[in-house]
Amino acid sequence: MSRTCRYTLIAVFILASLLVLHVRTLVPPDEGRYAEMAREMFFSGDWITTRLNGIKYFEKPPLHTWMSALSFAAFGVGEWQARLWNGVCGIAGVLLVGYTGSRVFSRTAGLYAAAILASMVFWSAGSQFNTLDIGVAATMCISLCALLLAQRDDAAPAQRRNWMLACWAGMALSLLAKGLIGLALPGAVLVLYALLSGDRAIARRLHPWTGGALFLAIALPWFLLVAARNPEQPQFFFIHEHWDRFFLKTHHREGPWYYFLVLLAPATMPWLPLLPAGLIAARRRVQGQFQPRMLLLIWVLFILFFFSYSSSKLPGYMLPVFPALALLAGLCLEQASTRLACAPPMLLAAAGAAGMATVPASPLDGRLLMAACGVAVVGGLAGWLMVRQGRRAAMVLVVAAGAWAMTQFAMASYEPLGRRQAGLDLALEVRPELAADTPVYSVGAYEQSLTFYLGHTVIPVAYTDELGFGLTREPERGIASLSAFSQLWRRAAANGSPQFAIIRADLYETLRADGLPMRVRARNERVVLVSSR
Repeated sequence: MSRTCRYTLIAVFILASLLVLHVRTLVPPDEGRYAEMAREMFFSGDWITTRLNGIKYFEKPPLHTWMSALSFAAFGVGEWQARLWNGVCGIAGVLLVGYTGSRVFSRTAGLYAAAILASMVFWSAGSQFNTLDIGVAATMCISLCALLLAQRDDAAPAQRRNWMLACWAGMALSLLAKGLIGLALPGAVLVLYALLSGDRAIARRLHPWTGGALFLAIALPWFLLVAARNPEQPQFFFIHEHWDRFFLKTHHREGPWYYFLVLLAPATMPWLPLLPAGLIAARRRVQGQFQPRMLLLIWVLFILFFFSYSSSKLPGYMLPVFPALALLAGLCLEQASTRLACAPPMLLAAAGAAGMATVPASPLDGRLLMAACGVAVVGGLAGWLMVRQGRRAAMVLVVAAGAWAMTQFAMASYEPLGRRQAGLDLALEVRPELAADTPVYSVGAYEQSLTFYLGHTVIPVAYTDELGFGLTREPERGIASLSAFSQLWRRAAANGSPQFAIIRADLYETLRADGLPMRVRARNERVVLVSSR
């Protein structure tokens, strides 16, 4: 493939990945939560103490919030701006995997790995979904790829030093993206690799002193500053959000031990057939001291084991293994038989055909869902023909494009449900009437995306949940009981003061029966939006 063609493909991929960021409403809870945190950081100017709905919120480190707030500062507050960091992370991961594959293995393997990663369903979807997961996956991808580039046997001393510094920087960014896993997981993988490969000399090639200093320079300042301003933060963040989350079931996100193994099938579509062969081949030693395939294998298996053992499980937790899986799959595809190379396009076409049968009964946008199935079928069949004609590189690009487009159409088809879940129509009803000092109560519920679309924090009433820790430190930011809320509401209503409330549907009936003066402005299946006049 010529350089012009290669750069054209990269430009098209980047442009397409950025253009789709604006397609969907921010779906609660995660997309709304992290957009609102960034909005509040941007308007408050406080880049140290992270807040949600104006309340201290220390469940996660600040990197995602920082980047989204910077996006708001540069481009304004909006949906695609809230997702821009995710899109950049997804793109960066793909480009870094492609570059690493071409330098550590071969140019063909790098091309295949980049196309595979870009089109794996979870990576493609995660790059368009406003959560922390793609950020930690991309920063851990920096650590993984920089380590591979630094440790290859033909790396010059300066290259080894520079790439190892990039590896340490990636771990520091991972720590700021998600927490201690950013250091613990790569560190454990390195220890296991040294033990299993016999490459004990790798410890001397890590540049631990300069790398460790760089790591601390990047990661430590925020932790020191936030602890100085909020002495309660370290205990909550390191104990409750790390120790308790891993060993206890207090977060109610448990799943069976095989949770992530089951998810691998849809998550890696349509490249799943390549993974068993790629993982098995990684066990074989190659010439030279450094064993990159073994490192990739350990990376995949240990991270999956780690999160499988954890008491807290969510689908996005597995994203850090995808760059390693893509590199192994790209290597496998480069050497695969024609029969094995036919499997991904056939699987893509079969998935599209099977999906067509579900469209009539789906609550999603049927036209977009049918488009998703259609591009999968067309891309799969075209890819199969290309393999049969001996055009393997063309097959990879066509199947990758079909799988990527399938994912984007499928995500866009969720918009009718996503718009209702976000409460966008409720926000549009009253947003023009909201002044900065207008009280908006949230009774028995907290609608994550609705707060963002209102552009206004709310006063939680008889509700704690994830706001509970912050409310114990700042109880004046909430109202503990319905009776206290009713008294405030009646007093303001008697004075003619403007006020609004978002009330859980069942509690609305209770308050209406008590004679609370309310005018219904809008409602959905979960909440009722009212004003007092």
